[in-house]
Amino acid sequence: MIADTMERATYADYELRFQSLFDAGRAYAFPCDAMGHVDMDRLSDRARANYLYARTVVGRELLTPSIQRSR
Repeated sequence: MIADTMERATYADYELRFQSLFDAGRAYAFPCDAMGHVDMDRLSDRARANYLYARTVVGRELLTPSIQRSR
């Protein structure tokens, strides 16, 4: 139980952010751990689809993702 709580806190602390190449105000962000690993099982269906899309268009529409502290 304690490990599960610590894991949730870790995922709440970081996000993997895919910034748009063309619009500075547009980005995709997904909860991740400190190493940038996204637990796709925790994402909603829509968020999972967006995550897979973002990974596909890196270099064409989005910058390489960065790991950031959640706001």
